[in-house]
Amino acid sequence: MTTGGGAASTDAASGPARHIPVLRAAVMAALAVTPGSLHLDGTFGAGGYARALLEAGARVIALDRDPAAILAGAGLVAQSGGRLTLVHAKFSGLAQVLAGLGLNGAVLDGLTLDIGVSSMQIDEGARGFSFRHDGPLDMRMDGPGSQAQARSAADIVNGASHDEIADILFYYGEERASRRIARAIVHDRIAAPFASTKALADMIGRVCPGKPHEIHPATRTFQALRIAVNDELGELVAALQSAERVLKPGGRLAIVSFHSLEDRIVKQFFNSRSGRGQAQSRLLPGEPAVVPPTFALPGKQPVAPDQDEMRDNPRARSAKLRFGERLDARARPSDPALAQLAALPAHATKGS
Repeated sequence: MTTGGGAASTDAASGPARHIPVLRAAVMAALAVTPGSLHLDGTFGAGGYARALLEAGARVIALDRDPAAILAGAGLVAQSGGRLTLVHAKFSGLAQVLAGLGLNGAVLDGLTLDIGVSSMQIDEGARGFSFRHDGPLDMRMDGPGSQAQARSAADIVNGASHDEIADILFYYGEERASRRIARAIVHDRIAAPFASTKALADMIGRVCPGKPHEIHPATRTFQALRIAVNDELGELVAALQSAERVLKPGGRLAIVSFHSLEDRIVKQFFNSRSGRGQAQSRLLPGEPAVVPPTFALPGKQPVAPDQDEMRDNPRARSAKLRFGERLDARARPSDPALAQLAALPAHATKGS
């Protein structure tokens, strides 16, 4: 844990590296930040949202599961005038982090998550997230060789069964050729286990040749393996359900997602918690009462980046922002339907 301290800085939100997060202005508007309010940034990354929150006068608790991000954020902590606390933790454990800081119950005015891999992780070849930079087939957000997160992408590719690999590719990557790629992986790893991102990407390009002007044929496989290695969808479900418990009435929850699997979970959470889609009719005798909504959904959603942002920041192309305002109804128990969206369903594989 790293905590800000000392005299207030004249530029609390400055730092050694400038990073413009996706949909920054829209996220800040959704959070309705006021000076002195307490916010949690569950995906610190390069500190883009945390800087914006500090600039708006908020106090910030920021989390990141990547120790490299925590180390890089030390300068921003030092300049925050005691308003930024940076904690090495997964955002699924945000309630436990708050409790460890002596903050129990509904204490937050705002909470934001930017779901997915960070630009820093993609750009570092040694992390193995991207085939644009050859490196070890790792993909662990907790860091290479992490003991807390033992199974790497190489472990899955070289050790999982054909059916498990195919299911991961089909469900988490929406890869239609999931079975074909899984068969090739299982066949080729006998002669030589996959150790590098290039080796896996080259093999996929061979068995599923791409077409000009289309994404690389390995793109969906790499996305799927990253999601599986880091349990990204399970992390998201846990964080959403924790957010409901730690936000004050009137507090805001803002989630930026980048692909349909994440957005589906966020959309279902907000729809179920807001009562959207429920019929407003008189209850029959013996019928259970309708559970009161825990969130209101202001404005038109989802919010997407405009053409200027997509031109200036290609990463923003697929981004969607959904947000809600916490009402005063009691938080609900864990939702099995949400958990099911995060899991590999039986017989999911239908690819060729």
